[in-house]
Amino acid sequence: MIRVQGARENNLKNITLEIPKRKLTVFTGVSGSGKSSLVFDTIASESRRLIDETYSAFLQGFMPTLGRPDVDLLSGLTTAIVVDQAQLGANPRSTVGTVTDADAFLRVLFSRAGSPHIGSPKAFSFNVATMRGGGTMTVKKGTTGQAQAVKRSFNVVGGMCPRCEGRGTISEFKLAELYDEDLSLSQGAMLAPGYKAGGWNYRIYAESGMYSPDKPIKQFTKKELNDFLYHEPERRKIAGINMTYEGLVPRLQKSMLSKDPEQMQPHIRAFVDKAVTFATCPDCDGTRLSAEARSSKIDGLSIADANALQVTELADWLGGLELPGLGPLVTTLRAILTAFDDIGLGYLSLNRASGTLSGGESQRVKLIRNIGSPLTDVTYVFDEPTAGLHPADVHRMNQMLLQLRDKGNTVLVVEHEPETIRIADHIVDLGPGAGSHGGELCYQGDLAGLRASDTLTGRHLDDRVAAKQAWRTPTGTLPIRHATLHNLRDVSVDIPLGVLCVVTGVAGSGKSSLVQESLPADAEAVYIDQTQVKSSRRSNPATYTGLLDPVRKAFAKANGVKPALFSSNSEGACPNCHGAGVVYTDLAMMGGVSSVCEVCEGKRFEPGVLLYKLAGLDISQVLALPFDEARDYFGTGPAKIAAAQKIVGRMVDVGLGYLSLGQPLTTLSGGERQRLKLAIQLGARGGIQVLDEPTAGLHPADVEQLLALLDKLVDQGHSLIVVEHDLAVMAHTDWIIDMGPGAGNQGGHVTFEGHPADLAATGSGPTARYLAAYLGS
Repeated sequence: MIRVQGARENNLKNITLEIPKRKLTVFTGVSGSGKSSLVFDTIASESRRLIDETYSAFLQGFMPTLGRPDVDLLSGLTTAIVVDQAQLGANPRSTVGTVTDADAFLRVLFSRAGSPHIGSPKAFSFNVATMRGGGTMTVKKGTTGQAQAVKRSFNVVGGMCPRCEGRGTISEFKLAELYDEDLSLSQGAMLAPGYKAGGWNYRIYAESGMYSPDKPIKQFTKKELNDFLYHEPERRKIAGINMTYEGLVPRLQKSMLSKDPEQMQPHIRAFVDKAVTFATCPDCDGTRLSAEARSSKIDGLSIADANALQVTELADWLGGLELPGLGPLVTTLRAILTAFDDIGLGYLSLNRASGTLSGGESQRVKLIRNIGSPLTDVTYVFDEPTAGLHPADVHRMNQMLLQLRDKGNTVLVVEHEPETIRIADHIVDLGPGAGSHGGELCYQGDLAGLRASDTLTGRHLDDRVAAKQAWRTPTGTLPIRHATLHNLRDVSVDIPLGVLCVVTGVAGSGKSSLVQESLPADAEAVYIDQTQVKSSRRSNPATYTGLLDPVRKAFAKANGVKPALFSSNSEGACPNCHGAGVVYTDLAMMGGVSSVCEVCEGKRFEPGVLLYKLAGLDISQVLALPFDEARDYFGTGPAKIAAAQKIVGRMVDVGLGYLSLGQPLTTLSGGERQRLKLAIQLGARGGIQVLDEPTAGLHPADVEQLLALLDKLVDQGHSLIVVEHDLAVMAHTDWIIDMGPGAGNQGGHVTFEGHPADLAATGSGPTARYLAAYLGS
């Protein structure tokens, strides 16, 4: 048993329980009930913390520091491997092949069997550049130990395309966005952020001595303009300091374009979006590889061709090769590719950028690393592994979870999917509600006991939504003609407007390609997906939704002071922690730690600000309110604020009433982020709304509320296009478009368009089969 005694992390209310080892345990409960707090923030976190402590202090300095969870006792822990939905990094050099090691095996294969032979595996890597050179080094030689100068040369042959440096795309700056040619440098000609006249970046160019800072750029000679824009890196004395000078374009490329766009500050991202154009590299045609790497082939295919194949096709190609002496290598590579297909990712290609994968796809790619692992007695921790899966793929995922268990591992799964709950050996149900209304142990035991327990999960486990018998009449159509993006096969279809339309199909069937990429540019559709909300630990629902603005003004008016006092990012911030609520301490090689600010006690504001009240609460107390309670607070008495009440009402409508106004956005799940965006759109005027799997992260009890919300949006004049796998949403829709019949090269066709009842009765393919079973037809 894994024994947990007195768990109080986040909203957990002193929970004590025992979890059987070497079994599959599923943790259920509504969003915000405490599942992740128990599984990830308590059990998995403590396991990883204890393992980290076995390393030397030196090595710990390179690891993230994990604090001890708020729990009295944890015993029986084993090594925890967390397989979560965090998207794989958006590093432009990261692909599906590189993150699963399939690319490494493929490079070895081509280095051994490719013709002509061009070198080691590095010669086929788009992350290794070709370098040639030499130098002189001093070594001790002979028995006398006499030092001698010896010339050494090196020759590293890599597979990186020299034009795009292994990225597959090239970027070009629009010069008109970099500078105003009618102005001189001293007049503020440079337009890039951080290059205003008088700043340090400005001085590098103005005091370089290569051109006059008082001369309009349009009067620069050809050489002066080239030195200003494209000069190679060179050491020069600027402002009395030896510095490296280089042209403005390469300097901006290194400082801005080498970063993950999601990590850019908003004003930098806005500048890049406006000033930079991206195009497929003409030299490598987007393959990232040099001509030499592409010249070596096996059975007519280069490594670039192999990487571009669908995984299932690549496995078939490998199976047809006869390569004496390389059998074990081919067998290992095929095993990895088979694992892709086993968990419903056979439609991917190894050259797919990892940053383009959805949260569910990212989680399954991470799982591939562990499927063939010989490790046993490991605790695997999963966060909704069926997210983004068609019902046809849920069964395969369940088989993978059982396979991990049967190898002698403990498998802990946070999940809402009834089919996964049904295969569990042990079920832990948390609740009864969310946030402050959750954090209690409602039930633990087997499936039969859950059904009889009368908990929220037990009551809704076997819910069924009946198919609509009366449908809305479309107000028009959105025509899509001859769409061929990605795997779409010359698709033409009319999407009805003014109704609830669901686009479904197995993962990789072409749903997103049809909806997100093929809508006409003038459709003015609003996409509400699960991507990360651009934020920092200082951002919260109150700031993101605009709720904080009317609240600050109300506090200011009630107390006769400035609104800026009630912002933890402005004048009201605690001087000790600068409004963060925590203080970060650098412990050198022991790693940094964070602790609650002793001055403000985590409230983020300076003590004087908290003396000002509105309807009996200070600003920190207001930000600590859940939206459910904030609705009453802003609805009556001195704190009645119409603008705030509308925003709070929308948050409750989308099922986020359990979140507090000041909860950091960085702590929200993908489904919560999507519903946060949806709450903002509730206040928008009618238009086309595209939703990407809005049921992600929703308990079965919450799906009914979501369906009512979708109906409300349509009744307000919105046209809803929903990409969804949930059978309840399919049954409730006015119109359904099914893509398929399979994934990747086997998909890309419209297999059905019409009413859901007709799909269940007359359709073919996996969607029709599972919908018919769901509706009992």
